[in-house]
Amino acid sequence: MGMMLILLLQAALLLQPSHAFQSPTFQRQTHRRSGHYKTSSSTSLFLSSSDIQAKLKAQMSKLQERDRASAPISPDDIDVVFEDEHIVVVNKPCGVLTIPGKEDNPSLNKAVFERYGSESGRMDKMVVHRLGMDTSGLVIFARTNAALRELNSLFRTRKVTRKYEALVCGHVAQDSGSIDLPLMRDYEYPPYMRVSTDEHQRALIALNQEEVGKKILESPKESQTEYVVVSREDMDGNDVSRLTLTSISGRTHQLNVHCAAIGHPIVGDTVYGYGGEAAANGGLDESALPEDKASAELQQAIASASAGKPMCVHAKSISFRHPVTKEDLSFECSAPF
Repeated sequence: MGMMLILLLQAALLLQPSHAFQSPTFQRQTHRRSGHYKTSSSTSLFLSSSDIQAKLKAQMSKLQERDRASAPISPDDIDVVFEDEHIVVVNKPCGVLTIPGKEDNPSLNKAVFERYGSESGRMDKMVVHRLGMDTSGLVIFARTNAALRELNSLFRTRKVTRKYEALVCGHVAQDSGSIDLPLMRDYEYPPYMRVSTDEHQRALIALNQEEVGKKILESPKESQTEYVVVSREDMDGNDVSRLTLTSISGRTHQLNVHCAAIGHPIVGDTVYGYGGEAAANGGLDESALPEDKASAELQQAIASASAGKPMCVHAKSISFRHPVTKEDLSFECSAPF
């Protein structure tokens, strides 16, 4: 029933005159960017379901191979920031998976479980959120069933505040601002994400759910990121900015896509950055980017200088109410870059 409604709504888009389509906006303080966003893809928007399925299968194989490279971590190597009988807060190193995946790869989850165990006796019942393998920083694990239930509720209702520190390409002009761009699965570069545009939503109508899966056909997700410029720096002779990023909505790959979509991809991001595996500029045409965007030449120079090095994004702080004691907690750890 829900998917039928989505398809009907998407079909309704085709009946609207072109001037009725409203573009997502990138807000900087009080300035709002408006107008129609263009796709950055040079390929046809209207790919067949079989083409998308083949792309997804090939990319998932690459991602599984990448996951196998997760660095081993022992229970004694865990950097514990806080622990009590209900929860553990850990500083995850870059290059380690948060959860093992289907192939039981080395993971932080497994190391924490081996060290602390859980009331349920199950490793997966400790997980309430995760960080990407290339992202370092703070992760919470539940040790009891009560903590698991309440933490899941806190994350679902956005009562957990997470701040990240990142280095991005170029000097961001405004000292602070908000990026408010809806995200969707990118059927041209599955399983990655992109900024949702009207033309890409229209292209979904012809796709077969049974062939491409439900995730590709999901409606756009409202996504908001707030940023503050900490400093404007030089890295190997190249302009970079150190940002504090607050993920308001917590979508998959949100920070990566949003930074790329304002022309300042995260340093070391081999997926959404220069020459990455996902759509360039978060899926937007370069003409839609702000004037202070990092040039292609600068992005290329930074990509060359950072090749083989970890991505520069770190989950620096996390604040929440303890799931059992109800005490307000806040933790912070420094970025490794």
